[in-house]
Amino acid sequence: MADPKGFITTPRQEWPRRPVEERVRDWDEVYVPGALLPIVSKQADRCMDCGVPFCHQACPLGNLIPEWNDLVSREDWRAASERLHATNNFPEFTGRLCPAPCEAGCVLAIDQPAVTIKNVECAIGDRAWEEGFTPPRPPERLSGRTVAVIGSGPTGLAAAQQLTRAGHTVAVYERDDRIGGLMRYGIPEFKMEKRHLERRIDQMRAEGTRFRTSTSVGRDVDAEELRCRYDAVVLATGATAWRELEVPGRELAGVHQAMEYLPLANRVCEGDLDTSPLSAAGKHVVIVGGGDTGADCLGTAIREGAASVTQLDIYAQPGAERDEEVEPWPTYPRLYRLSAAHEEARDIGAAPAADADARLFAASTLRLTGDADGRVRELHLTGVDAGRRPVPGGERTLPADLVLLALGFSGPDREDGLVGRLGLELEPRGTIARGARFETNVPGVFAAGDAARGQSLIVWAIAEGRAVAAAVDQHLTGRPSHLPAPIGPYDRPMTA
Repeated sequence: MADPKGFITTPRQEWPRRPVEERVRDWDEVYVPGALLPIVSKQADRCMDCGVPFCHQACPLGNLIPEWNDLVSREDWRAASERLHATNNFPEFTGRLCPAPCEAGCVLAIDQPAVTIKNVECAIGDRAWEEGFTPPRPPERLSGRTVAVIGSGPTGLAAAQQLTRAGHTVAVYERDDRIGGLMRYGIPEFKMEKRHLERRIDQMRAEGTRFRTSTSVGRDVDAEELRCRYDAVVLATGATAWRELEVPGRELAGVHQAMEYLPLANRVCEGDLDTSPLSAAGKHVVIVGGGDTGADCLGTAIREGAASVTQLDIYAQPGAERDEEVEPWPTYPRLYRLSAAHEEARDIGAAPAADADARLFAASTLRLTGDADGRVRELHLTGVDAGRRPVPGGERTLPADLVLLALGFSGPDREDGLVGRLGLELEPRGTIARGARFETNVPGVFAAGDAARGQSLIVWAIAEGRAVAAAVDQHLTGRPSHLPAPIGPYDRPMTA
């Protein structure tokens, strides 16, 4: 604990964002470049080095947060990088994309603003790359065992890196033309520039991991044949089966899933397209769904030049303070949070029909109506109570030339042939069934990440990748693995 009084004398200060009027005109990350390092050491001083650090418990990776906070406060960046990478393969990803349940579990957060753990983590990850603290770590010897990892999101990449470093020969199969899964084509550039992803992929290639892009297992490659070619298979395909909006008018042109819309905008940033075929430019956009994917659609539509953007959230607007009876510390509370996209929408007045930040809370879609050509033109909604029942007089209509559905995901794609060809058992909710060692009902086949857990956070995805790697390593070697297993398949976030 570098400064015993740091949490008293130093106020919380977060990484500042660029001015809204500047950042909505480009796709660069929203934060002020270079503005984090000058403040982060003093922010790390606020860590109290608790005897029982609940930030550990709140993070499924088991990050050693007080330890690397202390090292950052002393500006020992190499040691901080070593402690952080001991539990997290990709801190530059989580430092940008994770909603930071660790901060909700910070002991300081009981009655003060939490330590800026996420910012400190991001600073360590970036500094490690700048200073060369993250060289490739190829194995000293090969085991002679082979593993196929299907899916290149955070779970697949974490599992592949751990298994490669353990000496196994690993090939990652990705159905898209580039590696990264949702981090590549689901996360907008303004949240995480893809250069961060590229350098990790280069590191993994240098370590020996092999990548097979544009290869859909189940369509391009027979799943059973692949299982026979490798000593083990890890299914990390993610939860790509999106939930539908069952209302009249869903069939109208101009109504699309968020994951039909977001990848096209990312392809524009990659240089594959000049303009997205689903661009929001000049259109009245309504986003159905109040989560992070909806916010990603919001920020994207703003940058594309939408005439207006409104986001519908079926839940009531949460308060600014934790409800200690419903969501006591150290659980992750549902609070009113202003993401970068919502801040932009508020400041530029993107949604005249909404209250302040483009969101309409406690709103449920009734139907969609269109014009004579079959294109959507209006969305009809109603206000709802806590039980999602319509409230009298709560109906209203929004102009809608583009409707984006961001309602979450129910499990892996069951139409690509992978699940059926392998004969995988599924849970009632549609996820892949597995046992205590991440094993499926098919010998040698393991399942991890959203495909088995269900839609979750990036920290849980990476933790799943690390844990399934330990299980696969033990399966291949026949002895207890030295690889860390931070979670089990049945572990869940802390709840009241």
